[in-house]
Amino acid sequence: MEQVKLTEYSHGAGCGCKISPMLLDEILETSRENIEYPQLLVGNANKDDAAAYDLGNGSSVLSTTDFFMPIVDDAFTFGQIAATNALSDIYAMGGKPLMAISIFGWPIDKLSADVAREVIDGGRSICDEAGIPLAGGHSIDSPEPIFGLAVTGIVENKNLMQNSNAQEDCLIFITKPLGIGILSTAQKQKKIEDGHIEPAIKAMTTLNKIGAEFALLEGVVAMTDVTGFGLLGHLVEICEASNLSANIWFDKVPLLPNVEKYRELGCIPGGARKNFMSYGSKISEMTQQQREILCDAQTSGGLLVIVKKEATKEFLELSQNSGLHLEAIGETIAKVEYSVVVA
Repeated sequence: MEQVKLTEYSHGAGCGCKISPMLLDEILETSRENIEYPQLLVGNANKDDAAAYDLGNGSSVLSTTDFFMPIVDDAFTFGQIAATNALSDIYAMGGKPLMAISIFGWPIDKLSADVAREVIDGGRSICDEAGIPLAGGHSIDSPEPIFGLAVTGIVENKNLMQNSNAQEDCLIFITKPLGIGILSTAQKQKKIEDGHIEPAIKAMTTLNKIGAEFALLEGVVAMTDVTGFGLLGHLVEICEASNLSANIWFDKVPLLPNVEKYRELGCIPGGARKNFMSYGSKISEMTQQQREILCDAQTSGGLLVIVKKEATKEFLELSQNSGLHLEAIGETIAKVEYSVVVA
């Protein structure tokens, strides 16, 4: 098979390709009358991870889609990352995936069918790990490689996680370290050293399955996954939807190895700058280091989990039993001037 570097065929990388939060809000504005659908428990109102449609039997079907251009050079790994990222939306809503169909764009005049097959196989391997079929999909001839999934899932309504359900005086946890955008930018800029991208790849290909287990805990009140808008962007969404604010303790935020090294080398993704321009006014004053890390666009990032303080022990026990060693990175507070205060 020909050896190609997929990142050379795309102008963006992973969730860093996302349209900025500010521009997305402008695009989604409409003057059309909003038709109410009573069975739609979760739509686009609070920027949740997936839509939820009430089946009338105490459960809801979940529906989501996510796709992007290559964030790594290897085709199989790209497929794995894109699939892991798409499935994360279901887990972040407290649900379990049922099946997926692929979204696939391929520059057929530039890249061979063999390489395309590797991408699909990578995605299928993650679906197999999640215990669901990759049941079909749709493909187009496109100028750049694109891959992702549309995923259908299910959740009991009592366990449905929503951005608007966060409460004051809770602790904030994140299940994966930050820095994916910085490390992938270092790779794209050909500055990455041998072995330094592998921890990011491991994080991006690790399923957020534990989200469905977290949702069973009464003390877990809200959850989302951290992707293209960075930690601060997704936390702002929770704070605005729940009418509260949050403190983030920067020194407690976990980072992938060597993130600071490449940040100092200037490997800052464009997505981080777009993110700060979109929601920076909603954040307290930050240092350059804090801004570049907390706004870093993540691809297939971790779960951001809001937990009642009295439920912390049970939450941490479940985390540890799943191999996660977590520490609170902040807390929710009554609404103040800023949505998020960084300390």
